Parts: sequence; C-alpha cells; structure tokens
Amino acid sequence: MTDMDIYKQQLREFYGSRTTYDHEESTRHPLEAKILLEFVTLHSGQKILDVATGTGLVAISAAEKVGSDGSVIGIDMTPGMLHQARLKIAAAKLQNIELIEADAEYFNFSDSSFDVVFCCEAIVLFSDILAILQKWYRFLKPGGFVAFTCPPETAYMASLIQSICARVLGVSLPHLLEPLGTPEKCHNLLNQAGFKDIEIKIEPSGRYRPLKDNRLSGTAININFTGNPLLSKLSQEQLNQLQVEYKAEIEKLATDQGIWEDTTKFFVRARK
Repeated sequence: MTDMDIYKQQLREFYGSRTTYDHEESTRHPLEAKILLEFVTLHSGQKILDVATGTGLVAISAAEKVGSDGSVIGIDMTPGMLHQARLKIAAAKLQNIELIEADAEYFNFSDSSFDVVFCCEAIVLFSDILAILQKWYRFLKPGGFVAFTCPPETAYMASLIQSICARVLGVSLPHLLEPLGTPEKCHNLLNQAGFKDIEIKIEPSGRYRPLKDNRLSGTAININFTGNPLLSKLSQEQLNQLQVEYKAEIEKLATDQGIWEDTTKFFVRARK
C-alpha cells in the first residue's frame, strides 16, 4: 500500500468507528450542518451534491428543502457512516437522495450537474484542496454555489502538535489545517479555482477536553499531516518520544475543567 492508501484507510476506520457521530459529547456536528445549510438559499427542484456526506446531516435537510422535484447525491468513502445515513433516510421516507460509497477525490460527475456543492467539516482531509475545488467548480452549473466549513489553522491544538512533531522529527510538516487556515487562504484558493462572490463567516467556539485525552496515536499523527510520506519512516522510538512530549505539553495546559481547545469554524460560500 502507498502512504496515501494507508491515510485513506485510516480515515475510513477513524470515521467508521464513530457510531454516535451525530450525538458525540462536546461536538456541534448537527449545528454546523444547520448553519452551513442556512448559508445558501436552496430552492425546490435544485440538484445538490454533498461531499463527504457522512451520516447525512446536510444531505437529508437539503433533500427536504429541494423537494420531490429536486435531488441530492451524497458521496462518502466510509461504509459505517453511510449506514447511519441510510437508516435516517428510510425513517424520513425520503425518495430524492442517492448515496454513493466512493472516494470523492477520484469520483467524477458530468460538468454543470449541480446547483450547490456542500462539504461540511471534511474539505481539510483532501490531499490536494485546490484540485478538489477545481473539480467542484466543473460540477457546478453557472451561477451555482460551493459551501463548506473548515477550522482556522490554530484550532484543535494544531500548532502544538506541529511544534512537537518538528522538535522530535527535526523537520516541520505541513498540518492539514494550514491550506484553508485563514480567511485569506480560503479566498486565494477559491479565486485560483475560478470562484467569485466569496463570503466567509467566522463562528467562534471552544470546549474543554478531559485531561485523559492526552495521547497522540500514530493514526492521529498521520491524519493531522495528511499521510505525509515522511511519517512512514517514523521509528518506534520517535513515536514514543512524540507521546512523551505531547503528554507533557497537554498537562501544562490542564485546568480543573480540562484542556481548552479552540473549535472555531469558518463557514465559506462562493459562486461559479
């Protein structure tokens, strides 16, 4: 398997194991989906693509908004998440949603197929974000919208993880939050992909994590750095050292309530 194959398999396993994704403690998945949907006005009869649809939080609400004359396609590479989505779709008796199990990075639709392309929370996981934005641009009809969410580059302790890895490995790796980590970076990539009328709304948020969450697993490291090839060369000694340093840094940040973690999100919209 290539480094990228390993990265994609770890993503499937990580998200596939989250059987209570919609209700995870200290997360805002349903709220983020709701805010994202409100960022674009949907109309009856529209065709919607929901990339990395997961449990269908965006797709199901979008299907209700576009009605029986419209349609929604949700694409995701995680069978466990799609299973949860299918159960909810069946319970809602919706007939206008199609779910596709595939890697959206390599899956293609015809040009000018959709009125809106959504991606809630997952765009940072793509290995080439400019390429995926260019692909979504092609999928959209003229005047159509792309809408996605992403965190700032300092969220989820990204800076701390990056600095610890740089100390242990002797090289600074690009973190997955960096490419879209500021409003300016979002603007630049969307401009390069051809989009216009770019709007970014910042929703500040945060949470306290329990001190017991002080491990940085090999899987977490690989996902944080989008399967960077340098990570395949990590020795067990280096992995152990990463754990020691991460635990020490986390304990410095601990309070009686836990460890404060920034979970701010950008809500981004742009037009073709």
